[in-house]
Amino acid sequence: MCRVLQVHPSGYYAWCKEPLSARSRENQSITSQIKQSWLESGAVYGYRKIHDDLRDLGIVCGEQRVYRLMKAQGLKSQTGYRKPRHYGTKASVTAPNHLAQQFNVLEPNETWVTDITYIRTHEGWLYLAVVLDLFSRQIVGWSMQSRIDKELVVSALLMALWKRKPRQMVTIHSDQGSQFSSYEWQAFLKEHNLRPSMSRRGNCHDNAVVESFFQLLKRERVKRKTYNTRSQAREDIFNYIELFYNPVRRHSYNNGLSPVVFEKQYQARLASV
Repeated sequence: MCRVLQVHPSGYYAWCKEPLSARSRENQSITSQIKQSWLESGAVYGYRKIHDDLRDLGIVCGEQRVYRLMKAQGLKSQTGYRKPRHYGTKASVTAPNHLAQQFNVLEPNETWVTDITYIRTHEGWLYLAVVLDLFSRQIVGWSMQSRIDKELVVSALLMALWKRKPRQMVTIHSDQGSQFSSYEWQAFLKEHNLRPSMSRRGNCHDNAVVESFFQLLKRERVKRKTYNTRSQAREDIFNYIELFYNPVRRHSYNNGLSPVVFEKQYQARLASV
């Protein structure tokens, strides 16, 4: 066989004992860690966030190498979700657009954004309202119900107030949906020292950050599941928000940190001043 391959016998037997090169063995080790990180993300991370995970573990390799190894294993991020448009009637009460697409804020509890989305189950629709803090993109309040009414959005805002306990006035930005343009909602904001802000009519870009969160939720979780009951959907969405998105999921706006970790670092910097 050695004569057919035209290699020296000593080289052939050395290859039999150790057929993989050092580079190949290193790729196998990195690939194993890539798979673990990808699975821990719920099979949603792309190569950039996987690269951040490897860097935090002390594994030195380039982004393009991670890309090539993931491609070879068929591992990729979840992409491709578009929310259907919904058209409503004229708002009862409107507020100025104080946010004006200024999505970068300097401290927690300065500006919250809120909105509602729809989750399909075999029992019927489950409606989800969230309140998101623009500082870290953390979901600070949420509510899920089988009916889309004022109680849905008020419950989410109550959770945010209970968790954050803001000392200063907070701007709360929403669209002009009937739940947010009601007199009851406006009275609730006034009672709790919250300044209302509303998107321009029919302009989804004015509330783009919370829309982006809903796209992530549906792309990374809802799109990949079939919910027989609303209860199943509630449990899964709770797990996504509280066990993955807030404490774990890396966010490019936060320099690759999760919302919870980003806020902890901010508080640590304040304490050290």
